[in-house]
Amino acid sequence: MQLLDGKKLAAEMKLEIAAEVLQFKNAGGKTPHLAAILVGHDGASETYVSGKVKACHEVGIKSTLIRYENSVTEKTLLEKIAELNKDRDIDGLIVQLPLPPHISEHNIIEAIDIKKDVDGFHPMNIGRMVIGMPSYISATPAGILEIIKRYDIPTAGKGCVVVGRSNIVGKPISILLSRKGYPGDATVTVCHSKTINLKEITRQADILIAALGQPEFIKEDMVKEGAVVIDVGITRVESTVTRSGWKLIGDVCFNEVAPKCSYITPVPGGVGMLTVVALLKNTVLSAKRIIYP
Repeated sequence: MQLLDGKKLAAEMKLEIAAEVLQFKNAGGKTPHLAAILVGHDGASETYVSGKVKACHEVGIKSTLIRYENSVTEKTLLEKIAELNKDRDIDGLIVQLPLPPHISEHNIIEAIDIKKDVDGFHPMNIGRMVIGMPSYISATPAGILEIIKRYDIPTAGKGCVVVGRSNIVGKPISILLSRKGYPGDATVTVCHSKTINLKEITRQADILIAALGQPEFIKEDMVKEGAVVIDVGITRVESTVTRSGWKLIGDVCFNEVAPKCSYITPVPGGVGMLTVVALLKNTVLSAKRIIYP
């Protein structure tokens, strides 16, 4: 069993991005600029956004954080997005999810200029990805692809099972791994809460991707001997053995499953480490006008 070390890969990729940003600036290009909107004070969202701001600083990307209270209106958010869309210095624009119930996530996502949609959530970016056109790929699927590529995991002709059908992870990664070329050419099955005989299906997977948000749902008897297991889930649970009083666990029961695997991602330290890096890459692509000249 070999760990798919997202922390190590993220450190390597940040060095690559920093070198690319420096080279771009030395050639007369601008400093890439990412703007993030954060609504409220949700602990997880605060952590994610602070991590993105820190990562921008590490690679030489400018960042701007715009904060609003939970009481902000949808109209105010839409007006701010329209303003940032017009700001020529802003290359990437993200709105941290989730949003308060009175604000439509769909309306907010669709309001972002597709050229600045470095989260890759806009329906037009998703549509372009589906038919193989250049697009921004959302961060978590992009992180999964990086892990597969950098560990040279074969995908052509492999049976891949994705457990979870979210618009952010499950659906896009199923499409990406079934596309022509590497990493792709896999035969992909998408499972979800209504799937019958789930255990029998997951046991056939050469590559198993768990993205359902249920801690330790995938047990040892659901995994094929020698499978590649990629755990996307991350849930904060109470713990009596940590100083903070909580710990992070994934969708896979790691201690049970790991001995059966050829490769497996840990949680934390796996896919999650690469999501921020994928966002940085998209911001640089935007500044260089590569996806949308």
